Amino acid sequence: MAGVSKDQVLDQLKTVTGPDFNSNIVDLGLVSDIFIADNKVFFSITVPAARAQELEPLRAAAERVVKNMPGVAGAIVALTAEKRGGPTSDDAVPRPAPAAPQRPAQRPAPAGAVPPPRVAAQPQSGHGHAAAPVKSGVPGVGAIIAVASGKGGVGKSTTAVNLALGLQANGHRVGILDADIYGPSMPRLLHLSGRPEVVSGRVLKPMEGYGLKVMSIGFLVDEETPMIWRGPMVMSALTQMLREVQWGELDVLVVDMPPGTGDAQLTMAQQVPLAGAVIVSTPQDLALIDARKGLNMFKKVDVPLLGIVENMSYFIAPDTGNRYDIFGHGGARNEAERLGVPFLGEVPLVMEIREMSDAGKPVVISNPEGPQAKVYREIAARVWDQLQAAKADPGRTAPAIVFE
Repeated sequence: MAGVSKDQVLDQLKTVTGPDFNSNIVDLGLVSDIFIADNKVFFSITVPAARAQELEPLRAAAERVVKNMPGVAGAIVALTAEKRGGPTSDDAVPRPAPAAPQRPAQRPAPAGAVPPPRVAAQPQSGHGHAAAPVKSGVPGVGAIIAVASGKGGVGKSTTAVNLALGLQANGHRVGILDADIYGPSMPRLLHLSGRPEVVSGRVLKPMEGYGLKVMSIGFLVDEETPMIWRGPMVMSALTQMLREVQWGELDVLVVDMPPGTGDAQLTMAQQVPLAGAVIVSTPQDLALIDARKGLNMFKKVDVPLLGIVENMSYFIAPDTGNRYDIFGHGGARNEAERLGVPFLGEVPLVMEIREMSDAGKPVVISNPEGPQAKVYREIAARVWDQLQAAKADPGRTAPAIVFE
């Protein structure tokens, strides 16, 4: 059957009455651009922030009519609090008086999103600070830790998956969330394919690989499909993959963050009670400069720093076994000492780690008694120790984010 077109979707959405009870949501200009991938339809509906919860049935109705279209494999609809010009202004959507405080306008939402968080107004203080949000935990998950890096290409995802497997090998119940919307790695690293099962309503059952519970946007969109979402849609996708997944009982949920210090990291820090963050860097100065940005970001949002991992720390020649410090050595350790952050360990640059990662069988699984697996298990043990220390610290407070 031929795939559905954007015009067909818009025609169907014209059957959904808008919040003014007179016009439909398309003619009111509330529907964003529509993105279609693998016969799945993604779009957002613009509503005033103060009325987002009230208008949730509108979102559900739009999602339902599109899902029922022939040729549609699924529909994912987000509410976004974005004021647009013309017929999309708040005048098209009557609101009660007095209006609740509204969030600053976000950038226009692009086509599509994985089902979103419920948009709610954020009160502001008189000093330009957003009031600290209440960060609810994920039922059944004991602790959530972020594995991050200031730049790409440092082996963060390989470190994250082996850290998760190391924690599991040390006796803990572990899941992993692939939060890199633009470059998901977990399907390949864990040799997983297929689509998550829908348990009930919008709740998904995570995939499982080597005993880990796993969720990734890579399970929902084909590997070669480009993700062209901007900030609000990325945040919606992350929230759904975190909170609308049946994780079950876990001691630790490891979050493989995208590189950098952008929307995804800020979303996780603001909306999720992160128990700590692990920073991955290589030894050279250029990588360490970017790693400092990641460290400082988590510090500013009051997320405990569990430590730094120096990846590609040294090279072991496969023919002679000789060691070479290709990228320098000890830079991350020195940086950790300088900043007063725990140093978690050195991971060597060896062919086995790369080959097994590419084959979808990480080294902690493929050679559990080997020296590289031992390194990851030791790092996992140190992370767990730091995690327990962070949990015992009663001085943590919710962050107040400053927008400048």
